Amino acid sequence: MSDGVEVRVDCHVKVLNDAVVERAKRVGLDAIVYAPHFTRLPEIRERAAAYSSADLLVIPAREVFTGSWRDRKHVVAIGLEEPIPDFIPLEVAMAEFDRQEAAVLVPHPEFATVSVTEPDLRTYAKTIDAVEIFNPKHFPSHNQRARELAETLSYPPFASSYAHLPSSVGVAYTVFETPIASEADFVDALEDGVTRRVVYDNGTKRLRTSVGELAHLCYENTWEKADRLFLSGIEPTHPDHIAYDGRFDDVAVY
Repeated sequence: MSDGVEVRVDCHVKVLNDAVVERAKRVGLDAIVYAPHFTRLPEIRERAAAYSSADLLVIPAREVFTGSWRDRKHVVAIGLEEPIPDFIPLEVAMAEFDRQEAAVLVPHPEFATVSVTEPDLRTYAKTIDAVEIFNPKHFPSHNQRARELAETLSYPPFASSYAHLPSSVGVAYTVFETPIASEADFVDALEDGVTRRVVYDNGTKRLRTSVGELAHLCYENTWEKADRLFLSGIEPTHPDHIAYDGRFDDVAVY
């Protein structure tokens, strides 16, 4: 332990508003990692800065959807300086993370068709900094498999609420034994593999969270996805978006 310092971080939340901040403070978190879907890095950074305070650090991050809608592999990058789009091959995203020296988290490994696999974890061992071993959306078998992957491949663990709903924030989090007062501090903590432990509620409260989050997941993958695909036009994080200056046109998969 570093002089008895403990910093509680919910390592992945999808929503950010007054209710999220109030909830995070009430459950004793020191920081949350804000990585919403289909949102460009400048907007994430602006929103994170607006909600950060001396009582709660909001760390901006990008959850990049690599691959196509049918075979997505999600990875979370912290410390990016330049924007990276969704819908690019995993190897292209990993190369960009390396180039920008970002810290990389793997959420929900081997879950459904939206996750990094064991072969991916082996391939990108020099790029990935931690693997999620508890996610309240998972069934127990999914969390057990995630823990096995982290232990077998010697990855540092993390846990998160993966909150799409304010009430889920802090249901699971990671306690780091080092001071974390900025995004750069968090990147260093991840890349240095500092000592940490995961904390989560696995009782009835967790079950209520799982039900609510899974219901939201069903919505997200039916009506919301249809709206994005057919009604809303080009995604802000699509490789063809003007924000990326054509840099990823030749590798876009969707």
